[in-house]
Amino acid sequence: MDRISGGRAVVELLKAEGVQYLFGIVGSTFLDVLDTLYDDKSLEYVNVRHEQAAAFMADGLARVSGRPGACLVTSGPGATNLLTGVAAAFVAHSPVVALVGGVDRAHRNKDAFQDYDLVAMFKPVTKLAVTVNKPERIAEIMRTALRAAMSGRRGPVLVEIPRDVLSETVEAATALPAERYRAVHPLPPHPDAIRETARLLRAAHRPLLIAGGGVTWAEANDLVARLAEQYALPMITAYGRNDAVPNAHPFYIGPLGRAGSPEAAAACRRADLLLVIGSRLGHFTTHFDHRYIQPGTAIVQIDVDGRDIGRYYPVAVGIQADAREACLALLEALGQHGVGPAPAEWCREAETLRGQRQARLAAEANLTTLPMKPQRVYVELRRALPADTIVALDAGAAPAYGYDRLQFARPRTFLTPLDLGGLGFAFPVALGAKLGRPEAPVLAVHGDGGFLMNAQELETAVRHRINVVTLVMNNNCWGSEKAYQKHFYDGRFIGCDIGNPRYDAYARLFGAEGYYVEHPDQVGDALKAAFACGKPAIVEIPIDPDEFPTPVAAVKRGRA
Repeated sequence: MDRISGGRAVVELLKAEGVQYLFGIVGSTFLDVLDTLYDDKSLEYVNVRHEQAAAFMADGLARVSGRPGACLVTSGPGATNLLTGVAAAFVAHSPVVALVGGVDRAHRNKDAFQDYDLVAMFKPVTKLAVTVNKPERIAEIMRTALRAAMSGRRGPVLVEIPRDVLSETVEAATALPAERYRAVHPLPPHPDAIRETARLLRAAHRPLLIAGGGVTWAEANDLVARLAEQYALPMITAYGRNDAVPNAHPFYIGPLGRAGSPEAAAACRRADLLLVIGSRLGHFTTHFDHRYIQPGTAIVQIDVDGRDIGRYYPVAVGIQADAREACLALLEALGQHGVGPAPAEWCREAETLRGQRQARLAAEANLTTLPMKPQRVYVELRRALPADTIVALDAGAAPAYGYDRLQFARPRTFLTPLDLGGLGFAFPVALGAKLGRPEAPVLAVHGDGGFLMNAQELETAVRHRINVVTLVMNNNCWGSEKAYQKHFYDGRFIGCDIGNPRYDAYARLFGAEGYYVEHPDQVGDALKAAFACGKPAIVEIPIDPDEFPTPVAAVKRGRA
């Protein structure tokens, strides 16, 4: 059998999983991998400007494609710079494979140059963190990592491969399809749990469906919509998962959670049965209290991972299963047991709430003050964005308004930092998303502070011709923190005000296009021009520096 370098073995294993891009910064510890790519153009190394962005880009690609996203960096700071991006993938259950070229085995545990315990460092934010200890184990451990990343509730993994392991030769491993080394068939639900769920739905007066990210990962979006249609189930979505169902669906009320829809919150408080599909009912969806989910509300929770079933709220039925398989079984059982649609009175109540939300959002078109309020910017975005646009929303005050105001028609089109809350997320994630779905328009939405955290990747976008549009709403401050100081610290502002360049000029310095918009009627034209310009583009909009979302909660020296 032919012998190949460890670096080439890594490349062949990634290609077998359909990986087309590796994100990172060139480093001496993994040159045996890069040398393989000199001749093999089927896998492209996207050389970025900061390793954090490499992890974010891999995450964006994985979220929109469902395939593993991969990054490859060097030891020491190359690896430590990945941590924030890998943590974002962890909270999103995104299958990111983080590969690190480690120090020589002979120098480990000697406080050598760039020698750190990366396995311990990454363990809290990965499903698996492991070091390859000899060349013969590259194939085994890479497949172990990919199995962990792509099985059950997906998530990131770390594989550290010492530079001398990559440079040694191994027997060429047989290329195995995924089904030969990991389970690829989804986990079905238990029949008794489905029968009990059907019984509860038949008895419920105010059933409500909550769709989470597991719906999208399982490709169950169409089945959730069918459940709603056939059984008149009003729907809301978990925090940051607005694209789990078509937002124009007549039974969709709005998104729940922090910065979500008050109408969705009202529906959740009124429900006597929650059918939770693919959501762990996490912090920013529920706040772990009873502001949305009332004590005594019956909950059916369906999740592919049993760890979080009943973890925050007791359940009437817990179902550990793939969301698509559970929906198929539930549709069949509801038909067999003669379960009819939800009571008409509840449906009318849900329709009223949906109408109230639509009217509230439409009324924001009357906000005419300048600089624009962020709410008005979102009115124009709803009018201008094509239905298939992928939107990456950053953390921060101005992007926070988008959770309740953006509209989504298709799955895998809404990317958010979720419970990580990481600033600087949206732009590099959008770049990865564009590579994963090049046919779709991609928009990153940022505040001014968050954008500058990874703005250097504009050079990466220009060099690799990744034509993403970035909208920067500029209020010259850290808005979320300024909102807390305004509401809970009597306006005693400190550390919140910042300065910025003109971002449209910044874009042109890098060879991208830049647009500066001051009036609402310019937003749509600027976005249309930006998407059509054939380059990466930035649209800057100055916004009202005194307009902030109301903080959910805060504590100030004993005062809540």
